[in-house]
Amino acid sequence: MSHNVSALDPALLARIKGIQILARYLVNDIFAGEYQSAFKGRGMTFDAVREYQIGDDIRTLDWNVTARTSRPHVKIYKDERELTVIFLVDISASSHFGTVLQFKHEIAAEITALLAYTALKQNDKVGLLIFSDRVEHFIPPKKGRGHAWRIIRDILTFQPQSKKTDFTVPIEFLNRVVAKRAVTFLISDFQGVPYERSLRNLSTRHDLIAIVLSDRREQELPPIGFLEMEDLETGEMILVNTKQKKFRDRFLELNLERMRTLCQFFRSAGIDFIEIATDVPYRDPILKFFRHREKTRMRRT
Repeated sequence: MSHNVSALDPALLARIKGIQILARYLVNDIFAGEYQSAFKGRGMTFDAVREYQIGDDIRTLDWNVTARTSRPHVKIYKDERELTVIFLVDISASSHFGTVLQFKHEIAAEITALLAYTALKQNDKVGLLIFSDRVEHFIPPKKGRGHAWRIIRDILTFQPQSKKTDFTVPIEFLNRVVAKRAVTFLISDFQGVPYERSLRNLSTRHDLIAIVLSDRREQELPPIGFLEMEDLETGEMILVNTKQKKFRDRFLELNLERMRTLCQFFRSAGIDFIEIATDVPYRDPILKFFRHREKTRMRRT
């Protein structure tokens, strides 16, 4: 397990800073509050009152203390404990694909930044595991602004040793090194690799949320004639005629069926998942997930 160390060029530095600024902008009162409700809840046992801080859920305001002190105060519950949040990011060859504005691994970096800043704002620890068919790089969970910077930088700059994907090795590694139950975001396109057994194993040990990345051109091919296609993970080449409607329809159906099978597995295994396409803003699907999860929590309590 090695980390490729090199000086950051100005363009990359600007990109990392841009992601940081975007993440901080998105981590507003609403986003932070939704995260808190989704993962920590509002608890059942009152613990203390403290002054309101940016990012606190406004639904926890203590109006009596607020009126008495003329400063907003919130109620703290014992359920609002510190969490450990781990990001498992697939950086195999298929993640370096995108036909709209960004590659999938760049979207993964932005999503990780957004969720990492949200978690850190709630005083949670954040860790990162970058994988292909092996553990490429691991950053143990901790806190701090510099920690978030390192996570973004490593996703964007890391050069994997392997092009392939395998969930088994990284999940076994995570289960060994992170003993405490953690909120685990697994970010991948879930392409061409067995996942059922590994993901069931992970979901029994940790609170697993799968983030499924996809690109339009992985489902729909344009009718542009003969096209040489390469499997990014095996290197296998194939020549296809995209002007043949029958071929394009079959290609679309196979990929839609793969996504249907994947989503059916998540539902049957009780694993939460978020679908994110490279040509659609990712903030809304994540917020929608937070709200759905909060409703599910409320029904169970």
